[in-house]
Amino acid sequence: MGQKVNPCIFRTGPSLSRNWESILYARNNYSDFLLKILKIRKIINTEYNFAQITKILIEWPSSKNIVINIYAKKIGVIIGKSGSDIEKLKQNIAKITSADASINIREVKKPELEEAFIAQTIAHQLERRQSFKKVMKKAIHASMKQGVKGIKIICSGRLGGVEIARSESYKEGRVPLQTIRADIRYAFAEAITTYGVIGVKVWVYRDDVNQSRINEVK
Repeated sequence: MGQKVNPCIFRTGPSLSRNWESILYARNNYSDFLLKILKIRKIINTEYNFAQITKILIEWPSSKNIVINIYAKKIGVIIGKSGSDIEKLKQNIAKITSADASINIREVKKPELEEAFIAQTIAHQLERRQSFKKVMKKAIHASMKQGVKGIKIICSGRLGGVEIARSESYKEGRVPLQTIRADIRYAFAEAITTYGVIGVKVWVYRDDVNQSRINEVK
């Protein structure tokens, strides 16, 4: 049987379209660092669910310092009044890592290009009982308008409240999953509805990686 690889992992590397979203230096205690990073990501995504976070980059150069870059559309939700929420987040991270946390919040100017934003937006609209066909077509139109070369969306579950779960997909443009030099972004989100959980998968094809960049790395 054929197996499907994650498009992000398939293209992660210095000469490819993506770099690692977590960078740390560990020896025998790598699993401990990894578990703490997963806890940090879960806290941020849970506490600031409505901030529409698109990406979280974590750099842990030493056991005493950790740097977290959060990319979101609604940065005010994360910052809070006079930065109170940021300080609270720093304290929570310090309890987990026992390190001084530095948090940078960056605003996403064109969220329609971000795969995580698209998946989260569709999931939130499905939770409000909007038509899945209209939601998917609207998201595709908005992304293509911003200049992406291709986009594919799949929604799976009891769509429209039907008894039997099924999958619906819409695609526009090219999405070359087998081309490694293609800058393809993938994201997954879940919509918690009264009929059950609906999974949302999004593939966004932006462009090909610059060949000169690949030659420089080689």
